Amino acid sequence: MTYDRLVCANCAAPVSQGRCPVCRANRERLQQEGSPFSGLNPMTLIVLMVVLVAALALVAQHAA
Repeated sequence: MTYDRLVCANCAAPVSQGRCPVCRANRERLQQEGSPFSGLNPMTLIVLMVVLVAALALVAQHAA
């Protein structure tokens, strides 16, 4: 999940702006927790999905 659309319950501003201490703390926490795929751009994810589907198709064809 990205924090650019989250709204802070403390100050009602976007968390990405970091207007209050709660926003800044949550922004830092979300940046540190990042998922393994958070650094990949969408095109890379699409290419990985295509490769995965192609590999599954090859395995299915070979098994039949």
